[in-house]
Amino acid sequence: MATRTQFENSNEIGVFSKLTNSYCMVAVGGSENFYSAFEAEIGDVIPLIHTTIAGSRIIGRMSAGNRRGLLVPSQTTDQELMHLRNSLPDQIKIQRVEERLSALGNVICCNDYVALVHPDIERETEEIIADVLGVEVFRQTIAGVALVGAYCSLSNQGGLVHSQTPVQDQEELSSLLQVPLVAGTVNRGSSVIGGGMVVNDWLAVTGLDTTAPELSVIESIFRLQDAQPDAINNSLRDTLIETYS
Repeated sequence: MATRTQFENSNEIGVFSKLTNSYCMVAVGGSENFYSAFEAEIGDVIPLIHTTIAGSRIIGRMSAGNRRGLLVPSQTTDQELMHLRNSLPDQIKIQRVEERLSALGNVICCNDYVALVHPDIERETEEIIADVLGVEVFRQTIAGVALVGAYCSLSNQGGLVHSQTPVQDQEELSSLLQVPLVAGTVNRGSSVIGGGMVVNDWLAVTGLDTTAPELSVIESIFRLQDAQPDAINNSLRDTLIETYS
């Protein structure tokens, strides 16, 4: 299921939330509509945690995680860490990371099996990512940009990358990640995929500006509602006709 919402007039959903297969974190202080968009879809399946990280509400950009673990920057306060530990399911590891590139959500893009990371990330951080999240780590750029977390969104079913990513790069990344990839946009043409949406294996939440064709691509590549990636062209054509007729 793909759904659209806003956080206080912002369409950058991936900035203010973090969604995995075992928990969902949302920034404090948003409107009720923002929370209900998540609550309606995840219900009692996984916990919905209201939190700040390092005193800020941009929790999606400050943290990285999957169903096994959560990484937060070293600036995270003890109080925030305690709140997260108490709110997360017991089996999930949580760790503070001493990393110069402290906006972890911008420099790490991962699902439950692999992680793409900024080429300049420290070796120690790379080992922590592999250990806590239980993933294989690859240093990569997307469309020549080092901020892989900002320009890519991944689930275990598929991935959406920066709209300028060459086909050859898409194919290489796809074989590396072992999931189908497609280049696309969110929020009416934005290439900042990671900032504009969050996704897990059964739900995607995007900004309110996301168009019907964009939503159709998202539902297809992430196989939401049992859509297959190769159905993109057909469903996209139908949506375009629907939108403009």
